[in-house]
Amino acid sequence: MRAHQGTGKLIRLILRRDRWLLPVWVVLLAGYTVSLTSSIDKLYPTGAERLTFIAETAGTGSYMAMFGPAFGSGTGALGAQRATSVLVIVAVINLLTAVRHTRTEEEAGRRELLAATPIGRQAPVSAVLAVLFCADLVLGLLVALGMTSLDSSVAGAFALGLEVTLAGWIMAAVGVFLAQVCAGARIARGIGFAALAGVYLLRMAGDAGGDDGGASWLWVLSPIAWLQRVRAYADERWWLFLPALALVLVLTAGAYALSARRDIGAGLLQPRLGPAEGSAYLGGPLGLAWRLHRGLLIAWSFGFAVAGAVFGGLAQSADTTVGDNQRLQDILDRMGGQGAFSDSFLAAMTSLIGVIAAGYAVQTVFMLRSEEAGQRAEPVLSLGVSRLRWAAGHLTFTILGTSAALLSYGLFAGLTYGTGRGDLGGELPRVLGAALVQLPAVWTVAAVTLLCYGLLPRLTAVAWAAPVLCLVFGQFGAIFKLDQWVLDISPFTHVPRLPGGHVSATSLVVLLAIALILGAAGLIGFRRRDIPI
Repeated sequence: MRAHQGTGKLIRLILRRDRWLLPVWVVLLAGYTVSLTSSIDKLYPTGAERLTFIAETAGTGSYMAMFGPAFGSGTGALGAQRATSVLVIVAVINLLTAVRHTRTEEEAGRRELLAATPIGRQAPVSAVLAVLFCADLVLGLLVALGMTSLDSSVAGAFALGLEVTLAGWIMAAVGVFLAQVCAGARIARGIGFAALAGVYLLRMAGDAGGDDGGASWLWVLSPIAWLQRVRAYADERWWLFLPALALVLVLTAGAYALSARRDIGAGLLQPRLGPAEGSAYLGGPLGLAWRLHRGLLIAWSFGFAVAGAVFGGLAQSADTTVGDNQRLQDILDRMGGQGAFSDSFLAAMTSLIGVIAAGYAVQTVFMLRSEEAGQRAEPVLSLGVSRLRWAAGHLTFTILGTSAALLSYGLFAGLTYGTGRGDLGGELPRVLGAALVQLPAVWTVAAVTLLCYGLLPRLTAVAWAAPVLCLVFGQFGAIFKLDQWVLDISPFTHVPRLPGGHVSATSLVVLLAIALILGAAGLIGFRRRDIPI
């Protein structure tokens, strides 16, 4: 028990630090899950309309690849199908939180300070798992209670709630396990995201062809698919929760075993030693920034290329999925498309990709704060490198990196979509232009982050709220029927809806001007303030 001594105190510390963030994401995700089901009930209020929706949309390969199969025609069953996005969001939050309260604490040196107090060796792992497991359990309970108000099946509601809970538990265990395996938080997060993307792609491949598809067996390899195949609001298969629980136990046991044996600050995967002499390109801030950003750039570009290939392929069958439901067409038009449903689908997905690219942009700007907080900026600036030149090295990848990522998405989406329609020369430029037109909005979000960093560096993390709000306003504004002035807060509202929409150069120029003004203000603030602060 001495190994877990002080766990309660660390739990109180985590709750104190996350006293706002923790309840916010629990309540918002519970409300979002219920709102998804409520929106389906409003779009398809009768059983006949839901059966038509399943036959023409929810039962098609493209829709099932995105959300998984529908195991029933009731409101709850269709809501559970759409809740796939909730499982992924919960998984991401748990992964980030687990790594932040374990490996990040070690990198900052706070874990070593705690070790000098009466805190057991296993207490940090136990504390973060206890907090996340309880938060996920509360989230699942709120989802179950909320769903009972929309569908009379209590068993289905609690099955869906357990799906959400187990998705969080699995990635919380993955996070603490990777925190012991990897020697850095960045590597742990990267491997965790890669693993999540891998199991999601396996689920997509297994669900795209239905139960009779040649690759339908691939769902067995994906924990996300295990949870979906519980079949909430159908003939619930409760036994499928057992392999998910077993995975949580195995990962947790592995994390405890590694934590008991490794040194503080060390990991099973140690970074390899660099050469005795640095490369010539490291002689300037731009070369150093390339060394720091290259892994991130390659990973994001590859992910965007995969997303482009997937969405471009799904768009080929989009025209057959809408049927005669004008309400669904209207929602997709407001999300980002006009005209043919295939154009609406691509515009909506490209708008979503643009918001994700904004998250990448925030991450590149945040690298400035990470270097400064890690006391790695001062040695560089002491060599005669000006502050603006050092910052420009990182901001180069904010501009060019996001451009490369969106270019990868547009290129692969255009190739798959144009090839499928037999008009590669005509469709590729349209889809590529739709991707690149997102850049002014992406750079505006990056400029907001730079402004926070330059003027209020301690609150730089608050800038993550910008892409989150853009996601909520842009993707769910139609469902929640938000007022137009609220939607206009997001820069992506002012981006032309392509392909299929009309290009307005004025809005793009205004967005670029706003980005330049905010970015310049942030750089001026950074130039005048102290380092570190």
